[in-house]
Amino acid sequence: MTLHNEDLWQAFGLCDPVPMISAQSLGVAVEDATCRAEELRLSIGADQMARAYWCRPQDTTGPTPAVLLIHAHGNRYDIGAAEVINGRPALFAPTGRALAARGIASLCLDMPCFGSRAAQSETATTKALLWEGRSLAGQMLAENLAAVQWLAARPEVRADRIGVFGLSMGATLAYWLGALEPRLRAVAHECCFADYRQLIALGQHDLHGIYLTVPGLLARASNGQIAGRIAPRAQFIGLGDLDPLTPPAATAPALDQVRAAYAQHGGRLAIHREAASGHLETPAMHRAMLDFMASALA
Repeated sequence: MTLHNEDLWQAFGLCDPVPMISAQSLGVAVEDATCRAEELRLSIGADQMARAYWCRPQDTTGPTPAVLLIHAHGNRYDIGAAEVINGRPALFAPTGRALAARGIASLCLDMPCFGSRAAQSETATTKALLWEGRSLAGQMLAENLAAVQWLAARPEVRADRIGVFGLSMGATLAYWLGALEPRLRAVAHECCFADYRQLIALGQHDLHGIYLTVPGLLARASNGQIAGRIAPRAQFIGLGDLDPLTPPAATAPALDQVRAAYAQHGGRLAIHREAASGHLETPAMHRAMLDFMASALA
C-alpha cells in the first residue's frame, strides 16, 4: 500500500493551514558560556497558550541551524518543556543546552497537559477530543507543525537547516512530524520506535500513554511506513533492547520497513542500538545523536 501525505493528515485529524504562533518573551531563564535560553509565552491559534523555551548559542554571527525539541512524558506532567534546560531522569543531559554548545538553536513548547498546561489531565483531554473525532496526538502534532513554521520564519534561524528531536513521547511525535513536515532536514528519536500491531500481540501496548490513541491509524499505516516517509532526509533512531516499551520483537518489523524505505530512496539512516540499555538516553546515545544532528544540519 502506498502511503500518501493526505492519508497521514486525515489519520491525525489535521487541517491545513496549521495554527499560527505568536510569542512574548518572559525573560532569560538560563545564561551560561554556551547557551542563552529565554522563557516564552506562546499563543497558538485562537485558544491555546503554552510556555516554551527558546535556546540559542552564545557568540553567534548570523543565522544558525535549529532543532524543534519535543519533550517526553514519563508521567511527569510537571516537567514539560523545562527538560531542555533542566533535564529529566531519562535524558543524559539537557538537550537545549547540549545543542547550543554545538552552535544549534532549539525551541521546545509545553504539550497539552504538561508543564504550564498541566491543570487539565491527559485522560480528560483525550476523552474530550475523541468525542469530537480528534486525538490528543493530533493536537500535539498540529502545535509542533506550527512551531516548525515559527522557527522557519525567525531571522536567527537558517530555514533550510531545521531538525526535530524527541525521546519517548517526544520520539513518536518527532518521526510522525518528520513524515508530515518536509521542511525538517533531520529527524532524531530515541526510545519509542516499535510496530504497534506487534506490541498488541505481545501485550505491551498498554505501557504507552493514552495520548497515542489515534483512531484508525493502523488501518492506514504502520510506524515503519510512517518513519520511512522521512527518507531520503536524515534520520537517527536510538533504541535500548531492554526497553519494555520497545522490545526487539516489536522494533524488528518497524526497522525492516524503515530500512527498506532508505534502500529505495537513499539518504542517511543511523540506528544506534544498545543491548544492555532500557528506556533512557545513555551517554553514548546522547553523543551519537548530537554528532548526527550537527552533521545533518551542518
